Amino acid sequence: MTNLRRRLLVRLRIKKLLQVFFQGLVVLVPAGISIYSILWLFDKVDGILPATIHYFFPNFLNTQTGELRHIPGLGFVVVVVFVLLVGSISSTFIVTKIIDFFDAVLERTPGVKFIYTSVKDFLEAFAGNKKKFTKPVLVNVDGPDVWRIGFITQDDATNFDLLDHAVVYIPLSYAITGIIYFVPKKNIKPLNNIPAADAMKFAISGGVSDVE
Repeated sequence: MTNLRRRLLVRLRIKKLLQVFFQGLVVLVPAGISIYSILWLFDKVDGILPATIHYFFPNFLNTQTGELRHIPGLGFVVVVVFVLLVGSISSTFIVTKIIDFFDAVLERTPGVKFIYTSVKDFLEAFAGNKKKFTKPVLVNVDGPDVWRIGFITQDDATNFDLLDHAVVYIPLSYAITGIIYFVPKKNIKPLNNIPAADAMKFAISGGVSDVE
């Protein structure tokens, strides 16, 4: 076997190993990140209950060693049940009035107002009765026949003295951030046949995700 042939075989084997290695990464990295994220979220939520009890009652969960006794999973279950309970009773008349009262107080409190309203609007954009990212569109903001995927968050921009404009949020690829544009309605094409979740996934993934 000549030296040239040996070198070619070595290169082919290295190339094959690299292909197998990267294929392994494609399989393991998404699964690993997903599992890690779930475990991290579970751990954080699970720690809310004992940390809260320990804050108000320092000796309630302490063992003889002085360490905080922790029952894995109990805090997570309690927090989930509590959130479900709040969600189920939040639509009742009395609770709604109480929530509206505290909502009005927080929205009028200097300093707290900005944080509270920002977090509230952000969460309501993804959940609840005021979801915003439900209208996927193609929007022309860069040049002729150049389109971006966006979501209409406000159908009307007359409050900003812009007639026949809509407010469009355009997500950025591989990021949790985005850009707001005031776009003429004539430059917007609704994506009526594409689910909002698929459109968001397609935009954030840089266009590599499949659209059903």
